[in-house]
Amino acid sequence: MFVELPQNLILMTAGAFLVGWLLSRIFSKSGSKKSDLERDPRDFRIHELEAKLRISESNSEKSMTDVEKLEEELKETTVGLERRDNVITEQQSKIETISKDLKGSVLKTRELRSELTDRATEGIHAEAKIRQVETELSVAQASTDMIATGVLDYALAPEDNQAADAVEIDATADALELELEVEATKNKKSSS
Repeated sequence: MFVELPQNLILMTAGAFLVGWLLSRIFSKSGSKKSDLERDPRDFRIHELEAKLRISESNSEKSMTDVEKLEEELKETTVGLERRDNVITEQQSKIETISKDLKGSVLKTRELRSELTDRATEGIHAEAKIRQVETELSVAQASTDMIATGVLDYALAPEDNQAADAVEIDATADALELELEVEATKNKKSSS
């Protein structure tokens, strides 16, 4: 199957291949030097502009990522500001309601103070009146006791007897009146 080729033919083919390869290398290098010499000066400018374009594109990508980060930070900041504003408005509304409640409680306290002072004054007046009534009762009781024991004898003068009866009736009426007032003031105190 395989054909046997003479050894000279193989060597010549290999030598021709090697010589062709060397010549192609030499011509390609001399051609590239020629092309470098014959190159247009605008090519350098084009390559320079392309390099600047690549640099500016990478810078713009970095800038875009920075802009996106800043936009996210801005969104977070605005959300934080809105939350803070909401908290501030809630606190201001609470302060307003508290101040209204405080004003109302101050007014109620003043009303209660005035009412308590009025009640205290009434209580003091009632107590003074009760003491006065008790004093009058004790005086009337003493005079009644004296009349009953005979220390005071009005029998000598009939006019004096009528005066003594009138005094006794007045004392009894005063005593009843005082007892009614005492009970009324006790009822007032217990109801309030």
